[in-house]
Amino acid sequence: MTTGVSASAPVRVWSRLPVAARIALVYVAARLVTTGFFLAAAALSTPASRYGVSPSLADLSIGWDAQWYWLVAVSGYPTELPLAAGGHIAENAWAFMPLYSWLSGAVGALMGSWGAGAVTISLLSGYGACVVLHALLRERIGASAAMWAVVLFACGPLAALFQVGYAESLFLLLLFLALRCVQLRRWGWLYALVPAMGFTRPGILAFALFLGLYGIHRFLRRRREPLPSREVVHLVALGALATIVGFSWQVIAAAVTGDPGAYLATELAWRRNWTGNSEGGFLPGDGWVQAAGFWFTQWGLGVWAGYAFLVVLIVGTACVLLFVPQVKKLGVEVRLWSASYLIYLLLVFFPQSSVFRLLVPVSPLWGALALPRSRAWRIGILALSLLGQWWWIYNMYGLGNAYWQIP
Repeated sequence: MTTGVSASAPVRVWSRLPVAARIALVYVAARLVTTGFFLAAAALSTPASRYGVSPSLADLSIGWDAQWYWLVAVSGYPTELPLAAGGHIAENAWAFMPLYSWLSGAVGALMGSWGAGAVTISLLSGYGACVVLHALLRERIGASAAMWAVVLFACGPLAALFQVGYAESLFLLLLFLALRCVQLRRWGWLYALVPAMGFTRPGILAFALFLGLYGIHRFLRRRREPLPSREVVHLVALGALATIVGFSWQVIAAAVTGDPGAYLATELAWRRNWTGNSEGGFLPGDGWVQAAGFWFTQWGLGVWAGYAFLVVLIVGTACVLLFVPQVKKLGVEVRLWSASYLIYLLLVFFPQSSVFRLLVPVSPLWGALALPRSRAWRIGILALSLLGQWWWIYNMYGLGNAYWQIP
């Protein structure tokens, strides 16, 4: 009898903890694992890596795009766009939104460095995102599955983002709060969250599309679920606000630099580095078509194989969101957001190594993988997630220097 009581004691203690405390324990454990991965990657780093031999955790945390956020904090945005050797616009700070940079600078001023402030905000935002994600999923899939979704989210292949100077953590917190507000129909908070999201990282136009699709969904169901006129007003107003915020950065960049195409030209600078093509402008959806041909040619499989794969990928993703039972259980808000964001990526992005990072905003879909009650399934998915996380950290930070090793 004593053995049985002793064995169940940890379970009883766990069940009595507040949800936020349970999530905190999960999150801290996940961050320790990620820290271990970073230390191992640093020990294996070679002179060929952009970090050199045995970089510190601080070096790794402010590498890659974190340098751009730091530049925004200390130097602001250029009034004159830099030019590359070919005469086109070169990479510059206009591709990075200001809110995370400035918040990191404010916190960093108290802690002694911008990097310390950036990592602190990422860590705290990541924990907050876990708490809100649990609330977002709990009523749809149950408390146990929601907690497992948090575990997978906190330990996922891109979990390194919670410990580096990238804006993703802050954006995820704001996004999950916004989705939760839509679930609860607390529209007032969204008038603050939408601008905050819009000036943290690109993606607010996807939220405008989401609000439009959600409004259509509610209209079609109005006989079964009343749609008060005040909610219609909020949905229209918030959709307009998200659209205005989504295009405002282009207007701001144009006003400061005097170049109407400053922002789009800046974004295209990164694509030109991949393809080597300095000609042509932005065309919605063209990035994925270009990438399908480019990558499959690089891999020796041919352009048409790339186009066929792209079609299969689009159709397959649509089928998952529409028909897979585990995804349907997540609720209409998660499904419509995921569809909206993926459509947004399809329209604006050129897929390369950072495509995995850009998929992080659809993290509520972890709930579908957490739904099966089999312990072996859940532990297996967790193991695969941690393996993916190690692969990501080792390649992007331990070895990161090649064209396909950019997070």
